[in-house]
Amino acid sequence: MFKRTYEDINERLRSGKAVVVSAEELTRIVGDVGVRRAARQIDVVTTATFAPMCSSGVFINFGHSDPPIRMTQAVLNDVPAYAGIAAVDCYLGATEAARSRPEYGGAHVIQALVDREPVYLEASSPGTDCYPRTKYAAQVSLDRVNQAYLFNPRNCYQNYPAAANTSERPLATYMGTLEPQLGNVTYCSAGELSPLLCDPHYRTIGIGTRIFLGGAPGLVAWEGTQHNPSQLRTEAGVPIGGAGTLAVIGDLKHMSSRYLRAAFFAGYGPTLMVGIGIPIPVLDEDVLRAAAVSDAEILTDVYDYSVQSRSRPSLGRVSYAELRSGTVRIGGQSVRTVPLSSLSRAREIAEVLRSWLISGRFELHAPVQGLPQIGGVLPLADPVVPIACADGLQETAR
Repeated sequence: MFKRTYEDINERLRSGKAVVVSAEELTRIVGDVGVRRAARQIDVVTTATFAPMCSSGVFINFGHSDPPIRMTQAVLNDVPAYAGIAAVDCYLGATEAARSRPEYGGAHVIQALVDREPVYLEASSPGTDCYPRTKYAAQVSLDRVNQAYLFNPRNCYQNYPAAANTSERPLATYMGTLEPQLGNVTYCSAGELSPLLCDPHYRTIGIGTRIFLGGAPGLVAWEGTQHNPSQLRTEAGVPIGGAGTLAVIGDLKHMSSRYLRAAFFAGYGPTLMVGIGIPIPVLDEDVLRAAAVSDAEILTDVYDYSVQSRSRPSLGRVSYAELRSGTVRIGGQSVRTVPLSSLSRAREIAEVLRSWLISGRFELHAPVQGLPQIGGVLPLADPVVPIACADGLQETAR
C-alpha cells in the first residue's frame, strides 16, 4: 500500500518538488483522476477557515513598574482583563465588553495591539510588602510588553450547526441576527476547506501540529474545550454535530489584523474573527480520501434558536452545498442562507499557507499526541437554590 512519512514530504518540500494544493482544489482533482492517482501526485493539502471564534484571548506580561505592583485588577482601553495569575500577567478575553460601551471589547483591544496602536492600561492592587504600589496607569503597546500570545481555548469547530428562528420576533445571537418566521438561516464554516472536516478522525491534526494562526505560525496546544468527537457521522466519516475543537496558541507580535479582526454582533457582544490554516500531509490514500470531502457530503442540522433550551430542536438536515447555494428548504419553505465565516478569506489563508510550505518557511511535524477520539460534553450542574427553614436558618436544595 502507498505510504509516505513526514520526513519524505519535508524532503520534497526542501527540494522544491512537493505538490501542495488546497482542499477545494483537491476535491476537483480527485473527481478528475481518482484517489489512487491523486495520492501519488499530491504531497500536502492546505485547509483553512476564517470565522468568529468567541473562545479566544491573549495572555500579556507587562513587565514590572518601579516600585513594583501586583496587579489584582487590570483594565485595557476600559475592558477588564483577568489579573489573578501573577504580578504583571493578565488574560484578556475576546468577548469581554468595555465598562462604558458594550460594542467595544477585548477583541478590539487585541486588534489594536496587533495594529501597533497605543492601549491604555489601568491597574490596581491592595499593596503588599513585596509589591507596595497600589495604582498604575500608562499607555502600553505590543512592542513594549514582554510577551503577548494568543491562547484560544476553543477554536475551529469541526462542524457547527446552522441556526434559524421560528418565533415572531428577531433574535440577536452569536449566530448573527435570526429573522422571525424562518426569515434566514445562518451558518459558520468553510465547509470542504475547513481543517477538521478534512481530517475527520484526527490522523494528522493533533497536539503539537504546526498551523497558520492569525497570520503567523502557531500550534495546536490541546484538544479544545467541548471537544466531543463521539457524534453521529455520515458514511464518509464526517460528523454531523459540532464534534472536535482545538485549543491553539501563537505569538501575537507576529500576527496581522487581516487574519485577526474584532467584530461586534448586535444584541450579543464583541467577538474575534480568527484565521486558521492547517496543512494535511498526504501520508496515504486514506488521508487524501478524507481530505477530498465535498460540500455535498458535509451535512449539518439547522437548529431553532427560538427554543430557549440547551437541547434545541433540529428543523432539518442540509448539506453545505445547499447552504452555499443561497437557499435551503425547511418544511417545504425556501429560506435564505447567510454565512458568518468568510470563504474568500479562508481561501486566501490556504494559499498563504501553501506559499509558506513551498518556500521552506514552514515544515511539517507529526503531532506529539493525538486528539481524543471519544468524549462528550456535560451540562452545567443544576443550580443550588436557597430556601428558608422553619428555624430561620438557610439550607440549600437542588
